[in-house]
Amino acid sequence: MTEVLQPFMPDWISPPGDTIADLIEEREWSQVDLAKRLGYTTKHVSLLLNGKAPITEETALKLANVLGSNASFWLSREAQYRAKLAQQEAEKDFQKWVSWLDELPVKELMDQGVILKQRRDTKNKPAIVRELLRFFGVASPKEWQNYYANMEAAFRRTRTEQSDVGAISAWLRRGEIEAEGLNCPKYNKAKFKSAVQAIRQLTLLPSEEFMPQMRQLCLDAGVVFCLVPAIPRAHTSGVARWLNPHKALIQLSLYGKTNDRFWFTFFHEAAHILLHGKKEIFLDEWEKGEKLESQQEAEANQWAKEFLIPHEYEPELPQLRSKESVNAFASKLGIHPGIVVGRLQYEEVIQMSWMNDLKARFEKMFSPLEQQPEDDFAQAASYVLDKNKELYERLS
Repeated sequence: MTEVLQPFMPDWISPPGDTIADLIEEREWSQVDLAKRLGYTTKHVSLLLNGKAPITEETALKLANVLGSNASFWLSREAQYRAKLAQQEAEKDFQKWVSWLDELPVKELMDQGVILKQRRDTKNKPAIVRELLRFFGVASPKEWQNYYANMEAAFRRTRTEQSDVGAISAWLRRGEIEAEGLNCPKYNKAKFKSAVQAIRQLTLLPSEEFMPQMRQLCLDAGVVFCLVPAIPRAHTSGVARWLNPHKALIQLSLYGKTNDRFWFTFFHEAAHILLHGKKEIFLDEWEKGEKLESQQEAEANQWAKEFLIPHEYEPELPQLRSKESVNAFASKLGIHPGIVVGRLQYEEVIQMSWMNDLKARFEKMFSPLEQQPEDDFAQAASYVLDKNKELYERLS
C-alpha cells in the first residue's frame, strides 16, 4: 500500500499577540506604552498578547491606527488563530472517536476511492475519522448515529438477516451525494409513469445507449437514478427512497450484472416510488437467507413482473423451451430476451443454466475505474466518486 502523506499540521499556534509583540519590540515600546496609545489597561493588553482576549472590530481599528496595516488584517489574523484553536480541539475529538471506525466499512470505502487509502494505524485513525465525518456530512459520530444508524427504523427489508447498518449507511450516502449534485424539477407522478413506460422500450439497447436516456427521463420526472458499486457487508441490490417530499431516489448496486436482474430491480424500485409512501426506505437485499415478503414488497414484485410481461401473456411462458421461441416472444413484447430468460429461470420453467447467453452482461455500466470485480459479493474496487472529491475540496 502506498502511504499517503498527511498535510503538515503543527501542534503549536501563534496568536495575533505574537505579531503585536514583534511590532512593539521594533518600536522599543513597553506594554504600558501600547496600552496608553490604544486606550486600554495594561491587563487587557497583556491578555491580547497572550491570545486570551479576542481582537474585536474596535480593537482591529485601534491596532491599525497604532501599529499599521488595516483592520481587515488584524481581524483576519484573529480569525485564523481562532480557527486553528478550534481545529486543535477537533483533533482531540477525532482521537476520542476512533472506535467509531469499527462500525463502518473503512477498507471498502478506501478501495473504492471514496476516502484516502492509508494504513489504519494509531497515527492515521483521527484523520480517517475526519474524512468520514465529511463524507457523511455530520459533525460527530453522535449525529451519524442519530441520522444514519437510526434510519434503520425506516428500512423495509427483503431479508431476515440484519445486514451491517454502517455499510448500508455508507452505500446510501453515496447515492445521496450523487443526488445532491443534480437539480431536478419537483416529482411528478404522471411524468414518472410516462418515463417508466419509455424506459421499458430501452431494454433492447446496450447500456451505453440506454443509461443516459434512462437517467434523464427519471430526472425530468423528479427522480434521481444512480448506480453505486456494492459494499459487501451492506448486501444491497437496490433502494427506493425519498430524499425530501419532492425528490425521489432509485439507487442500484448492479448486483448480478445481468440485464434480467437489472431491469427487474429497477422496475421493482420504480413500483415503490409509484405505489408506496414517502417516509419508508425500501431496501432490497441480495438473495440470501430467508425471504421477507411484506405486502409492499409483494406489490412491487407483482407490478414489475406484470409491467415487463403483462398478465395476459403469462400462459405462453411454459411453452418457451427454445431460444427461437424466447426471441420471438420477447420481440412481440418489445423487451430484451434476457428478461424473458430470467423470468423462465425464476419460475423454474427452465434450469438456471439454460439460455444464459441470451442475457446481456453489464461489464461497462461503470467506467473502468468504477467497475465491480467478478465476485458479486466482493468489494467494488477502485471507485472514484467525483462528487465526493469536489465536496472534500470545498470543505478543505
